Amino acid sequence: MIVNTDNEDLQSLKDMINRQQNMPGISLASGFYRSPLIYQKELQQILFKSWIFAAHISEIPEPGDYVLFDIGEDSIIISHDDQGEIRALHNICRHRGSRVCRHESGNSKTFVCPYHGWVYANDGSLRTPRASEAYVDFDKAEYGLKTVAVQQYMGLIFININTEAESFVPALDLIAKPLGSYDLANARIAHQKTYTVDANWKLCLENYLECYHCASSHKYYSRSHSLKETSEKTEPLNRAMLARAEQITGVTGIGEQLYMVYEQALSFGGCVSHMRYALYDGYETGSEDGKALAPLMGSMQGYDGGAGDFQLGPVTFMLNYPDHCVLYRFIPKGLKKTEMKVVWFVQGDAQEEVDYNLERLTWLWHETTLEDEYIVKRNSAGVNSMFYTPGPYHPEYEELCMKFVSWYLKCLERSFS
Repeated sequence: MIVNTDNEDLQSLKDMINRQQNMPGISLASGFYRSPLIYQKELQQILFKSWIFAAHISEIPEPGDYVLFDIGEDSIIISHDDQGEIRALHNICRHRGSRVCRHESGNSKTFVCPYHGWVYANDGSLRTPRASEAYVDFDKAEYGLKTVAVQQYMGLIFININTEAESFVPALDLIAKPLGSYDLANARIAHQKTYTVDANWKLCLENYLECYHCASSHKYYSRSHSLKETSEKTEPLNRAMLARAEQITGVTGIGEQLYMVYEQALSFGGCVSHMRYALYDGYETGSEDGKALAPLMGSMQGYDGGAGDFQLGPVTFMLNYPDHCVLYRFIPKGLKKTEMKVVWFVQGDAQEEVDYNLERLTWLWHETTLEDEYIVKRNSAGVNSMFYTPGPYHPEYEELCMKFVSWYLKCLERSFS
């Protein structure tokens, strides 16, 4: 169905959702990628109510440090306040709405609105509204920067714009054993890069959720990662890897699998999952030649020929090797624009050009992300055509896409009811 994006009909959108729900296993119709109203509902009812990775603790280690995190058209300040607390604050002045924080990162005791000079402390409280003596019965406590729910877990800082959201910690605790083995709280960000893709955010997310495209689109990844094959073909390889994983890595529970995402999540937007899958023989890690790239992370004691695959909320993922970790996050910046952020972590005391070479460390996932950008842009061009007809998801390779779509449609259905 083609949606008239100039004058959207609410009933037509409801009918589109209903038709899609009656076609399980069929990919989303074009209107879900083209409709401005659908996009606004996604932000309000899904993304603004979900737990999303915003920053790593190493980015704001000292009181006064802050970084900005943008989603859609909104900006959030992630602040380490003077009392040592991590805060998440809407970057919106309570007077007339100007952005009060102008730089992407920095250190400051205050945020000063550049428009009319209202001054906020780095915990968000209003310190000085200029010429406030003219106001009648003005209570500064009523006009602090609006807060966002924030939780820190193993050095990862997650935010949820819904301040009444249930805690993310109980869900994260379910994967504490495998995730904890990398000691992310003391890890170092070796590099991070944002790739901007001219495509709807769901196309980027669906692409990450399936490896049906891996063999045909990712020539370097496919040399080393067995996920490109069906489970029947890789079962012997995975079984052998899991049999040796605990002994070689020294991590109890490194092979534990958990899948509690989307409709199975403990709470809305609190997705967590973990699986460990095998690299091909001769590959210790995700590198061009299969050889180690950096010192072993956390409590890791060796290379078992496996990689840990994590999901942390609806749009954040990690692929963790014994010697480095790669985090992916997908954030919409508009109806047809998505930021794919990639963060490479190494052991906290590792030194560049002493313990690792940055180009070698980032090579595989930089190349893979460029390939993803290429195919997703072409996917976007196709689904936006007036001649596009959705086809069937692959029952194994694209199973996660189907689970996401089922949850996504139920969220939209509630928002339109």
